[in-house]
Amino acid sequence: MSQSHQQPALSKCPGCAEPPAAGDLFCGACGYDLSAVPARPGDRPTMAITVPPAAPEASPAASGGEAVRWPAAAETDSSDVPAPVHRPSDLPGTDSGGRPLAEQEQEQSQEQARAAQGQAREREQAQKQAQEQAQGPEPVGGPEPSAVPVRHDDRADPAGAEHSGDFALAAPDPRTAEHAAAAAAPAAGGKVCVACRSGRVDPDGYCENCGHAQPRERDHMEQELDSVAAVSDRGLRHHRNEDSFAVSSTALPDGSPAVVAIVCDGVSSASRPDEASAAAANAANESLLESLARGTHPQQAMHEAIVAASEAVNALAQEPAGAMEHDAHRHQNAPACTLVGAVMAGELLIVGWVGDSRVYWVPQDRTQPTARLTEDDSWAAQMVAAGLMNEAEAYADERAHAITGWLGADAYELEPHTAAFKPDRPGLVVVCTDGLWNYAESAEEMAAAVPADAQEHPLRGAQVLVGHALDGGGHDNVTVALLPFAIRPQGAGSACETV
Repeated sequence: MSQSHQQPALSKCPGCAEPPAAGDLFCGACGYDLSAVPARPGDRPTMAITVPPAAPEASPAASGGEAVRWPAAAETDSSDVPAPVHRPSDLPGTDSGGRPLAEQEQEQSQEQARAAQGQAREREQAQKQAQEQAQGPEPVGGPEPSAVPVRHDDRADPAGAEHSGDFALAAPDPRTAEHAAAAAAPAAGGKVCVACRSGRVDPDGYCENCGHAQPRERDHMEQELDSVAAVSDRGLRHHRNEDSFAVSSTALPDGSPAVVAIVCDGVSSASRPDEASAAAANAANESLLESLARGTHPQQAMHEAIVAASEAVNALAQEPAGAMEHDAHRHQNAPACTLVGAVMAGELLIVGWVGDSRVYWVPQDRTQPTARLTEDDSWAAQMVAAGLMNEAEAYADERAHAITGWLGADAYELEPHTAAFKPDRPGLVVVCTDGLWNYAESAEEMAAAVPADAQEHPLRGAQVLVGHALDGGGHDNVTVALLPFAIRPQGAGSACETV
């Protein structure tokens, strides 16, 4: 979810998230110039608002029969709301504030991010030069090869980096044979710097060669199984990644496979959103694996998994204050997150969600219709459902992306949504947070962003989609999971049919 508004006084360094001392102009941990605070992103925060959802009371989906001889799923979800199939009136190309994503604004945002990174690199280079002067002359063998400019914001091709305007890192060329060999053979148990590709990383997380701060483990995560892949990235504006995911597979009692993907987005206006998303993703994944293995109908298993995830997030609010990180919001809001998940089992596609993360269906034959399979728990969706506004009016409002449903101890009530589909043709299931769909909101835009070979190479497809969000501005954390749905075509019909 989007971050809350920046406070007048910095409570954390934008470069390393360490709290600066009063009156410091530079961060004592990483040397970040605290006077050059980047401009606040143009998108508006997604705030959890305590408005009760205008939906009937939730009731569990019917349990399945013996083994995997499941009855046909109901035509309504677990909240007795008709399961959404296709949203042809989606508002295309809007950010999390509901405003058009103008190309000029995107370029300005990227330029600001590059300028801030360039200033940090200049300081790192100055620090390295001062260290070299203090240590004496360079060893015999000549100067190091010239540095190659590296673009960290949009992962551009280094071959064209000389025209990008980025500053060069004070590091050797990683493409030379000497340093490539050093990068390929790091010291036992050591890590190699992601910037210069040759220096070792010290216990504090900095390169001993170029001084570059290394990314944290959750800044960029990737995982691939045989039939599912997921990628999560911190984005260009947040100081940490508050998204989390879990992908897994198991076997049903009859031996047929079941594939699971869970994606969670921490609510930034709450305390410890990163912990909330991780707890929810792990709890939902474990619940699904246990339920599916014993033959529970996957729609019922999804409902139970969302309840388990909610309980895991609620438990975080009960932890003693001493266990919490230093957080200005920790006494105001309990940890909270959204959740969306998909299960492929027994020729069924089951989706479940709470919040505004989404699932899209992209058929392998791109001439067939695409679909969005979830309905947001948001202010705009609620206004449209109540007939108070049309979609254009609702999504143009600054409150459009304020969520009305989430997991957390301060949630009004838990309203798990589930829906079952039986696709009649092969396709790709896209499970993602708003960090991606803000840059490809309609089903058609999402299908256009998905590479043509994503069905065969889901990890590469997920990487391309994350890159699409970063190229668009990267205002939020970005997480996406891809599940290829491979079946034999069974005749004409809707691309996704509720069963």
